[in-house]
Amino acid sequence: MRVPSGRVARVARLGSLAAGAAGRGVWQAARDLRQGTRPQLAGLLATPANVTRLAEELARMRGAAMKLGQLLSMDAGEVLPPDLAEILARLRNDAHFMPVRQLKQVLNVEWGTHWPRAFRSFDVNPVAAASIGQVHRAVLRDGREVAVKVQYPGVARSIDSDIANVGAVLRLSGLVPQGIDLTPYLDEARRLLHEETDYLREGRNLAAFGRRLSTSDRFVVPEFHDDWSTARVLAMSYVAGRPIEDAAGLDQDARDRLAGDLVALFLRELFEFEEMQSDPNFANYMVSDDGQRIVLLDFGATRRIAPALVADLRDFIAAGLCGDDERVETLARRMGMLSGADRADHQAAILSMIAMVFSELRAAPVFDFAQSDLARRLQDSAMAMAETGFAPSPLPMDLLYLQRKVAGMFLLARRLQARVPVQHLLRDHGVW
Repeated sequence: MRVPSGRVARVARLGSLAAGAAGRGVWQAARDLRQGTRPQLAGLLATPANVTRLAEELARMRGAAMKLGQLLSMDAGEVLPPDLAEILARLRNDAHFMPVRQLKQVLNVEWGTHWPRAFRSFDVNPVAAASIGQVHRAVLRDGREVAVKVQYPGVARSIDSDIANVGAVLRLSGLVPQGIDLTPYLDEARRLLHEETDYLREGRNLAAFGRRLSTSDRFVVPEFHDDWSTARVLAMSYVAGRPIEDAAGLDQDARDRLAGDLVALFLRELFEFEEMQSDPNFANYMVSDDGQRIVLLDFGATRRIAPALVADLRDFIAAGLCGDDERVETLARRMGMLSGADRADHQAAILSMIAMVFSELRAAPVFDFAQSDLARRLQDSAMAMAETGFAPSPLPMDLLYLQRKVAGMFLLARRLQARVPVQHLLRDHGVW
């Protein structure tokens, strides 16, 4: 499906989305009045038809539109209406492909019109697509087999206007519950998109992680090809592999090893590199064909972590594992996990959820993700808070991304039904 690349076209699509939602709301209001029921605006607009249309339109527009939906769903999902939370969660993976004609137009601008002469083959059918670009497999005349990520046209130059317009649609539509402040998410989506649309920056991140993991026999990082990369096209070596979810069919030892490797890498990113690939989307990982190594993909969401925060997190985890509740609360407030603006009972509930996590980690040296009901208990607690009017104060963005990464690792390890020696891995990094 063609990506709307002009600013006017993108604004028009969002305007049509808002008008359509309002129109359906008016029709529903008239029906309610005929039945003697006083209509509620937010309830009229937050209908299944409207939230479905919202998700479809954000996926069509890609870029800033999809990114805002992803950011909103990853932090506020527990207190959003279930239908909206589910649909926004789809935006973590869903995107339409560009038609071939539009793809060639982009490559002609970036590489010049004679680029096909440099390739033995170029598959115009993408092997993957996401919020910013889609990936194609190709072979250069010099024999290099490459994966080429091509950015959707208009995404970079429309970031600021898209973010403002999508935010306005979400606010006016009634789809976001009262009390949730969109401003931090709008600001972060804008900042993140400006970074992620710079493919040369991503290429540098890719090369840096490749150097760090060059001696590892557990991970594969594609090689960055700067001679065919631009700010809008990223070229790297093609690495064969299977979706990480396919590892669920491997034996228990293999699943345990793969999940343990990912947890160990996360801890290295946090405590050693102080830099993290912060997007835990399953599509960013593959399993090598031999089932022994993990292929790491997509370093656009790489971000530095402040050393002071790393030190606080090390102390926080150590305090939690030792059962030092007072120290845990002190550090939680210092890092911004707890806000004085929240009600006292909500703060107590957050501390209870933190204690729940540490209690589970202390319970056994090997964490059995298949048997753990921690995720369900945390979700139940969050929903109970939402029913009492809790609207989460925005987390500091570094913590938001760490929370996102941890949640993603948990979901993936659970998908693999893995058992991971988390206590041992933490001790390896001087924690506990």
